[in-house]
Amino acid sequence: MQNTSGNIQELAGIAGLLVAGDKGLLAMDESNPTCDKRFAALGIPQTVEARRSYRELIVATPGLGESISGAILCDETIRQEKKDGTPFVKALSGAGIVPGIKVDLGAKALAGRPGEKISEGLDGLRGRLREYFTMGARFAKWRAVLTIGDAIPSRGCIEANAQALARYAALCQEAGLVPVVEPEVLMDGGHTLERCRETTEEVLRTVFEQLYTQGVALEGMLLKPNMVVPGLTCPVQETVEETADATVKCLLRAVPAAVPGIAFLSGGQSGELASARLNAMNVGFGSRVPWALAFSFARAIQQPAMAIWKGEAANVPAAQQALYHRASCNRAARRGEYNASLEKTEHRTR
Repeated sequence: MQNTSGNIQELAGIAGLLVAGDKGLLAMDESNPTCDKRFAALGIPQTVEARRSYRELIVATPGLGESISGAILCDETIRQEKKDGTPFVKALSGAGIVPGIKVDLGAKALAGRPGEKISEGLDGLRGRLREYFTMGARFAKWRAVLTIGDAIPSRGCIEANAQALARYAALCQEAGLVPVVEPEVLMDGGHTLERCRETTEEVLRTVFEQLYTQGVALEGMLLKPNMVVPGLTCPVQETVEETADATVKCLLRAVPAAVPGIAFLSGGQSGELASARLNAMNVGFGSRVPWALAFSFARAIQQPAMAIWKGEAANVPAAQQALYHRASCNRAARRGEYNASLEKTEHRTR
C-alpha cells in the first residue's frame, strides 16, 4: 500500500465528512463549453464574467451548507472570486462546504472502439493535483463515460476506463485529496433496466478490481455511480421503488463495504425524479447497507436556479431560493423524508 496510515486516516476523515449526516455534494464543475451551451439555451451571454457571476450566485446562496457538504469546481471556477474579492474556495470553506475539483480533461473517442470513449487527463496530473491542494481543494473527481448499445460497452472500453480511474485515484491519495470515482453508465438509449443493471455491475466490479491493483485505500475514497434505470427511450419505465431496488441490489453485489459513501450522479434526470429515487433507496435500504447513500447532483440541483436567473442581477435572490430548495429536497431524500408535497412549498433561504 502506497499511502501512510496517517494519510489514510486523514483521507478517510474527509471522505466521511462529505457523506456525513443528511448532506451531499453539489457538482458545479461543468466545462466551459457545457456551461455556455446551457447559457445559450436561456439567452445568457457566454462570457467569463457571466460564468463567474452565476457561480457566485451558487457559492453565496444563504444556508447552502445546511444541505451541501462539498462543491466540485472546474479549473476556471477554483481560480475565481466573488465581486468583493473573496476567493470562491474561501467563501465555500466559510460556509462549511469542502471545496473539490474536477481533474479529468473530458471523454474522447477510444481508438479502435467506434461509439466508445476514454477520459483523458492523466498526463501531468500529479502536478495539477499538487497545485489544487495548495489552492484549498480537498477532494477531486474524475468521470468515465460508458454507453450501452449494440455490443457496447466492450471489455476493452470498460477496462481502459477502470484503469484510468484507478490511476487517478492513486495519484489523488498521494496528493492528500479524496478521489471521487465516477464511472457513469449513460441513460441515453432504449436499453432495459436489467441491461443497465448488468452493465453497471460489470463496470463497478472492474473498477474496484483496478482500484485494488493500484493500491487505493477504499476507506479514503467515494464512489459516484449512475442509478440503475432504464434508458430514456425504453418503452418500459419502472417505478421509483423498482429502480431503487435494482440500484441498491446491484451495488451490494459490486461495491466493497470499506467504501464510506456512494454519492449518486443525476445523469439527466429531473430534480424531482432524482430526489424521489434517492429517497426510495434510503427508505428501503438506508439502515441495511454498509455505505451512506448520498447525492452528487449537478443539473438536478442547478437547473431551476439557472432558468430563473437568466443572467439578471435582479433575479439572484429568487434563483438562490430555488437552489436552496432543490438542495433541501435532496437532504430530505437522504433522511427518507422526501415527498411530492415538498415541491409545492418552496424552502425559504435563510
